[in-house]
Amino acid sequence: MEYSPIISNLYALSVSPVKKKLLVLGIMFLLWVYMLYSCVGYCTSVPSAMVDPHRSKERTEGARVDLVSKLVPKKPQGWVDLESDDDEPSLRTPSRDLLNNDADTERAEDWDELGTEQRPPEPSAMSTFSNGSGTKKLPQAIIIGVKKGGTRALLEFLRVHPDVRAVGAEPHFFDRNYDKGLRWYRELMPKTLEGQITMEKTPSYFVTREAPARIYAMSRDTKLIVVVRDPVTRAISDYTQTLSKKPDIPTFESLTFKNRSTGLIDTSWSAVQIGIYAKHLDNWLQFFPMRQILFVSGERLIRDPAGELGRVQDFLGLKRIITDKHFYFNQTKGFPCLKKAEGSSKPHCLGKTKGRTHPNIDPEVVRRLRDFYRPFNMKFYQMTGHNFGWN
Repeated sequence: MEYSPIISNLYALSVSPVKKKLLVLGIMFLLWVYMLYSCVGYCTSVPSAMVDPHRSKERTEGARVDLVSKLVPKKPQGWVDLESDDDEPSLRTPSRDLLNNDADTERAEDWDELGTEQRPPEPSAMSTFSNGSGTKKLPQAIIIGVKKGGTRALLEFLRVHPDVRAVGAEPHFFDRNYDKGLRWYRELMPKTLEGQITMEKTPSYFVTREAPARIYAMSRDTKLIVVVRDPVTRAISDYTQTLSKKPDIPTFESLTFKNRSTGLIDTSWSAVQIGIYAKHLDNWLQFFPMRQILFVSGERLIRDPAGELGRVQDFLGLKRIITDKHFYFNQTKGFPCLKKAEGSSKPHCLGKTKGRTHPNIDPEVVRRLRDFYRPFNMKFYQMTGHNFGWN
């Protein structure tokens, strides 16, 4: 019987252990070469950043910078003023107000850390870092006014609450930056977790004619907070602030009247016009029902901050966490202070520019201003269902 050469060779291998081992090694070598070839082909398809050590280093350093930027509060870039209680609202009537062109606004004037530099208005480093997993949302609640009423104090008090996340600076979106769009506005907001409320405050909204319609277009369910104060005291405080920056401005008396001899009040001066609360509120009621607007007394916010904060927390649907234990009264400043502000273990008080000594105003001018505001105040009491006791 004859055998083919192939069968003969296989038979020879089967009987030769040495040749069998050589065959196994050859097969293993071929497999190793195939795997090496496959690996080289894969590696050439990987992005260069993963195999380039220089780029890898740059990415690592970039990641560190990003982490630092999250841990260290930055100065906002989108706007200048950190407390636009100093900014003049966009009033539609002609005005000879001296604040309208005042670009030299004061920064972070409202809150000081005792014995240290002024506290940045952004959330604390640890708070910002721990909240990095949240999402940015349009605000569900806005403090819309009024200037020199106590809006900064209210916002800082509210930020103590763990379920409130608020922008430190004033976006001025619905009066000055509306053309930038809601996406720009939302990017200014802090990240929030499920169940937290996003807030902002811009006091000039209350007297901006277009603001109610614009906020309604964003969300008809937005909750609105207005901090109001005796309009006469508010006007004097407004003037005092301007005087501190422009000592050569005319007297309060000359700005108040169109004609001193006739006693006609000049309502084109915004310091006077802002205090006509009933007029401005009527504009908001065209879009929002009264149940969506909360009025906070600026006077009671000083006398009983915990009491007013209780009302605000109820209005926002929050648990009453901010209580008397969070405040103490600073006799020197004449204002309540936080025993422990958000993200800090130290007390925080109103800044040096708050509680300025008002200039002496002619009592007759004050009397005439009170007479001017009285019917507007009564109308405001009727609209809100609350007597603020300014008369």
